[in-house]
Amino acid sequence: MKSAITKGRPVEIRDPIHGFVKVRPEELKVVDTAFFQRLRRIRQLSCAYMAYPGANHSRFEHSLGAMHVAGLTSAILVDKGYIDKDAESELRLAGLLHDVGHGPFSHLFEELLHSKTGITHEDMSSRIVAETEVGEALAREGFDPKGMSRLAVGRAPGRKHFMNEVIAGTLSADIMDYLLRDSYYTGAGFGRVDITRVIDSFEVDEDHLAIESDAIHSFEALTVARYEMFKAVYFHKTCRAAEAMVVRAMELADDELGLTQVQDLSKFAELDDSEVLCRIMAMKGGSSAKRAQRLVKDFVERRLLKCVYEKLMIRKEGILESLLNKASVRADVVAEIAGIAGVDPQDVYIDVPTTPSVPFTSERERFTELTVVSRGGPGMKKSKISLADIPAVAAISGFMDVVRVYTPAKNRDKVGAAVSKVLGESGFSTKISV
Repeated sequence: MKSAITKGRPVEIRDPIHGFVKVRPEELKVVDTAFFQRLRRIRQLSCAYMAYPGANHSRFEHSLGAMHVAGLTSAILVDKGYIDKDAESELRLAGLLHDVGHGPFSHLFEELLHSKTGITHEDMSSRIVAETEVGEALAREGFDPKGMSRLAVGRAPGRKHFMNEVIAGTLSADIMDYLLRDSYYTGAGFGRVDITRVIDSFEVDEDHLAIESDAIHSFEALTVARYEMFKAVYFHKTCRAAEAMVVRAMELADDELGLTQVQDLSKFAELDDSEVLCRIMAMKGGSSAKRAQRLVKDFVERRLLKCVYEKLMIRKEGILESLLNKASVRADVVAEIAGIAGVDPQDVYIDVPTTPSVPFTSERERFTELTVVSRGGPGMKKSKISLADIPAVAAISGFMDVVRVYTPAKNRDKVGAAVSKVLGESGFSTKISV
C-alpha cells in the first residue's frame, strides 16, 4: 500500500479521555469531509442516554479517539522495529475511518440493514473509503483508497496480519477507546482501565499481536471491564427497551422511506439520528406509518416499553441461535405469548442480545489464547497462555446471553402472566430448540 506523510503542524483537539488529540494534516483532510462530519450526528451509544443522560457522545469523537489509540499503538510498533512510519500513518487513518460506515443509531440501523440486505457497517465503511470524497482525500495525500478501505475494517489481505488486529480484534484501538469513552460519559466506571500498560507491552509473534508477561493483569482488567460494561450499559434493560422501539419504527418505515436502500451512498450520507426520526414523523402512509410514528413519539417522550421477563446467562457456547437467527421461531413464541395474553402480537417484543465475553479476533473467530513474551537473560522468551489459565478471564469466558420480553406499560400484567406460562425455568419456550 503506497502512502505518503504530509508535512505540516498537527491540529490539537481537546478530548476529555485522552487530553490533546493531535490530528495530522492528511487526517484533517479526511475529518473535513461531509461523510466524516456526519458522525457528529450519530450517537455512539444509540439510545443509552435514555438510561444514562450523559451518554450523548458521538461516533465522531470516538473515531478521533480510536485514531489516537491506533497512533499510540503504531508508535510503539515503530519503536520496536515492527513497522515503518508509512505503516504508522496508515494505522492512524484506519483507526479514524473504522466506524465511518455507521448509520443512524449506530448498531441499531446495522441490525435492520443486515437483516434485510446482509450488509454490515464494516461493508459500508469499506465502500465509503473506496468510493467517496473520503477516498479522494486519501488519494490526494498519497494513500491507496482501496487498500485503506480494507485496513480500516481489519480485513487487509497481504498486509502484516497484526496491523489488522490493531484496528479490529481483541486488542484493538476501537475497543480500548470505547471502553474508556463510554465509561466516562455514562459514569458507569467499569471501563477506567490502564490501556497504556497494554499498548506499551505490545510485541509481535508469528504475525500476531502479543503482550509482555508483566501486562497480563492489565489485559485481564481490560477484558473484565468490557464484560461489566456490557452488563451495566450496552445490555441495560432500559437501553434495550428504547432500542427495540427505534428498530421497530425503522423497520415499519423502511418500505416507504427506503432506509436500507444504501446503493446510493450520497443518500446514505443524509441519514443520522434526528433525520430518521423526522422522516418517520413526516410519513403519510397507512397503519405501519402510524405505528412507527407512535413508537417514535413514545420514544422521544420516554414512554418506554416495560420489561416483564429477564434472564442473563454466561455459557461456554452461545445457545440462543434459534431466537437470534430464525425469525419464524421468534414469531411463534411471540404469537404464543400474545395469544395467551390477548394482546396484539406487535405489542410483544423478544430481545435476545448476545456477545462473546472475550472479543473475537479480526477474523471473527473465538479468541482462546494469548501470546506472551518475557524478557530476562539472552533473547526474548515466548509462550502461549490459554484464557482458561487467566483466572478472571476464565470465569467469564464464553458468551453472554440475555433473554428479555418487553411490552407497553398498559399490557404489563397480562403479558407478564403469559410469559410465565410460555417460558420455563430455563428461560425457553418448548418451541425453542437449544
